Amino acid sequence: MMTLYSSDGAALMQINAIERRGNELLLKGKVFGTMPVTARLKPSEARKGLRMIGVRLALFVLTMLVRKD
Repeated sequence: MMTLYSSDGAALMQINAIERRGNELLLKGKVFGTMPVTARLKPSEARKGLRMIGVRLALFVLTMLVRKD
């Protein structure tokens, strides 16, 4: 399970599964620990997200996988 946190440290969304459906990614989990949700990520939205990431941020994301909390 992966958890996304708000700026004050509260659990915002818990992601239990990431699946592929056609050309989309489905993120299944719960918002605020209670409300089940399935979020869809379309290829066009993924491209928009990549445009938001600069070179320095891309390098940070790659090294984030081996960093401690």
